[in-house]
Amino acid sequence: MRAAQSAALNAAEGAGRVTRADKARAFTIARGECVEACAAIEIASVCGATSAERYATVASIADELYAMLTGLVR
Repeated sequence: MRAAQSAALNAAEGAGRVTRADKARAFTIARGECVEACAAIEIASVCGATSAERYATVASIADELYAMLTGLVR
């Protein structure tokens, strides 16, 4: 949950930055948090704390978010 919240907050921070370098830094951090959040759900799935279907849903959303943030970093 912490990583997911951090991804959202860093993306919002990047949107509020003015220079391209500042934006890229915040979006890069958000992208890392996105991957961390997805990994946490994958671990939960492997440990039986959540279903494979829920993990698949999160992974799909994470893939889209990762792609979007990658575009914003460039």
